[in-house]
Amino acid sequence: MFAPSQEQVRRFFCEAWSKHLSSLPLTPLEAQAVDWMVLHPEYHDELSDVDAAIARQYSVEGGQTNPFLHLSMHLSITEQVSIDQPRGIKAAVDKLVQRRASLHEAHHEVMEALGEMVWESQRSGLPFDGQGYIDRVMMRATR
Repeated sequence: MFAPSQEQVRRFFCEAWSKHLSSLPLTPLEAQAVDWMVLHPEYHDELSDVDAAIARQYSVEGGQTNPFLHLSMHLSITEQVSIDQPRGIKAAVDKLVQRRASLHEAHHEVMEALGEMVWESQRSGLPFDGQGYIDRVMMRATR
């Protein structure tokens, strides 16, 4: 299982952004990441300084959004949908995208469901509930 460090994740995003700005070739994963970065102009300054990005701490208490976590979640959801894992997530996300008429907005709602399910799993010590995750996404798609 691939488990990059915080520094590696931040370096990946910053380097992909730098390559994009310089019109250099991107790997397929970098290209996916850049697609999401382009949709988040509020993160562009942070993505442009790798040393500051590596050093920065983001606190929920301070109301700070961690752009690297946010972008990583976009990539995670993209991968989940591409391989339909957990089984049924593709259909649930597709339905939410149709309902919201925006892949980006749908992803943000899926992130909420994913975050809730990860938090519940960590709190309870139980394995991640894939069906519960899909159910939460479907619930959002039907309201």
